[in-house]
Amino acid sequence: MKIEYEIIQPDEGSSFRLLHTNTQAEDYAWQYHYHPEFEIACVLRGSGTRHIGNHFSTYQNGDIVFVGPNLPHAGFGLNSHGPHEEIVIQVKEDVLNELIAQRPEMAAIKKLLADSKHGIYFTGLTKKEITKKIVRLLKLPPFERLLQLISILHMMAVSEEFELINPSTDLSSLIKKNNARLQKIFTYVEQHYNETINIQKAAGIAHLSVPSFCNYFKKVMNTTFTDFVNQYRIQRACQLLQQEKTIAETSFECGFNNVAYFNKVFKATTKKTPSEFKKEKTNTMVA
Repeated sequence: MKIEYEIIQPDEGSSFRLLHTNTQAEDYAWQYHYHPEFEIACVLRGSGTRHIGNHFSTYQNGDIVFVGPNLPHAGFGLNSHGPHEEIVIQVKEDVLNELIAQRPEMAAIKKLLADSKHGIYFTGLTKKEITKKIVRLLKLPPFERLLQLISILHMMAVSEEFELINPSTDLSSLIKKNNARLQKIFTYVEQHYNETINIQKAAGIAHLSVPSFCNYFKKVMNTTFTDFVNQYRIQRACQLLQQEKTIAETSFECGFNNVAYFNKVFKATTKKTPSEFKKEKTNTMVA
C-alpha cells in the first residue's frame, strides 16, 4: 500500500486544476496518494468507499469531500461498480493563502482551510448546492471559475451539514514526517494481509521494540496496528465480494480465520453486514 506522491500542475491560464472524469469504476485508479494541494472531490454518480487518512466509510449516490494538503487519500472510485463520474478541484496552498489570509471577509473560509487537514465531507442541502456550483465550473472561463471557487469555499465554511473525517489528529503532517518508516509498514501489511500478521515482524521493520512500535503507530495513525490491519483487510474484502466471492471465501482470503469475527469487523467498518454490502452492490449492477 504505497503512498504515492502526486505532482499537480494548475490548468493553463488558471490558479487551479479542474478535472472531470466519467468512466467505469472498474477502470478507475484508486491508489492511496497525497499531494500538497487542497482538493475538493465531487462524485456526481456512483457509490463507493472514502479512504482518507486512516478512515474508511461508504458513500451513496455521490459525495462531496474537502481534503487538506498532504492528507493521504484513495481515489473516490474505490469499491465502486459501474458508471462513475466526478469533478475534482486541486489548488495550491499558497494560492488560497494569498486570497484569504489577511482579509476579514474570509475569516470563515480561513477556519475551513484549517479544518480540512482532518478531511471533511458534506451532507444534506449543502451537498446538493455545492454539487450544482461545481458542475457550473466546467462551463466558466478562468476568471469566473476563480470567483465560483471562492463562493464554493464560502458555502462550505458557513454550513453546519458536515463531518470531520479524522477529527482527533492532524494526519497530514504526521504522515508526511513519518512517510519513510510508515511506507515499510504499509508494504508489509499489503503483502501479508491474507496471512497471520506478525506484530514482531512489523516492529522489526520499523526498528522498534513491540511496545514502542504499538505506541508509535497509535500516535502517528491514531489507530492501533491491529485495527489498521483489519481496516485494510475489509477494504480488500469489499473488492472480493464484488467479484462474486462468497462471504466465507472472502473471509479466509483476507486473513480472517473466523467468519463470525469477519462479519463483526466488516459491519463495524462499513456499517453494513457482508450480506447487505453484497446485495446492495448486486442491485446496483443490475440497475
